[in-house]
Amino acid sequence: MIINVRKLKKSVVFRWLFTLVMVLLSALLQVFVIQAFINPSGLLSSGFTGLAILIQRVGALVGVELNVSLMIILLNVPVALLCARSISLKFTIFSSVQFFCASLFLQIFDFQPVFTDTILNCLIGGVLYGTSILLALKGNASTGGTDFIALYVSNKINKSIWSQVFVFNCLMLCIFGMLFGWQSAGYSILFQYISTQTINAHHHRYDRVTMQITTAMPEEVTAAYVREYRHGITITPGTGGFSHQPFALMHTVVSSYEVKDIVDLMRAVDPHLIVNVYKTEDFFGGFYRKPLD
Repeated sequence: MIINVRKLKKSVVFRWLFTLVMVLLSALLQVFVIQAFINPSGLLSSGFTGLAILIQRVGALVGVELNVSLMIILLNVPVALLCARSISLKFTIFSSVQFFCASLFLQIFDFQPVFTDTILNCLIGGVLYGTSILLALKGNASTGGTDFIALYVSNKINKSIWSQVFVFNCLMLCIFGMLFGWQSAGYSILFQYISTQTINAHHHRYDRVTMQITTAMPEEVTAAYVREYRHGITITPGTGGFSHQPFALMHTVVSSYEVKDIVDLMRAVDPHLIVNVYKTEDFFGGFYRKPLD
């Protein structure tokens, strides 16, 4: 059993390579959206990238040429340094790799517009921009800037705050609208709303679920589970209605991100166990959430 459990552990090298690939794909997709969807329609992206673009355009109004790539780095670095201790050093490093690469890719690539219609740029571009953020989040990193702040607060309150980040972006767009026209600001709000909804629909790190496990090997399954996870688990003895054989009914509340790994772990111990997973609407009491690493 110990050998099987060890085989389930992901190697540190694999996790780091996976995160690196995800942040590189995130940066590349983000730059593609900026060049092929955002810039041709005069839109403004979200977060510090959008703020960098806004500062660059304001500078152009007064005859000052500013480099967007450099502005992205200058805005992100102070927040990264502040969040390194509060969140995680590995998380901060890979998030920094993401925005550094995004800045570099803006200089290297020159993607051409896909659509000439602004609505299509808002709809398709919004989904793709949200996907670029999701790629980084899936790799246990971020795109920096407001993502640092959003994830820091979310870890504190165990609740996603992407909708609140959208409100911040809307305030930034009000400034954008006053300076460059309300039509562009309105389209940008639509773009960012779609981007935010894409993230909300697929980012479930802060969702909790209840796992109900039926097994004839409760002691062995519990031993493997508590060795790998810090969640509590309740065991209730029972008898099968059809087989009339003794079994145990186990309940535990976990993060939705952990379910697959937990099921694989338990099935390595008891291949015949049955697992029922259902959403937990609310939870009161102590709940351990694994830190971002």
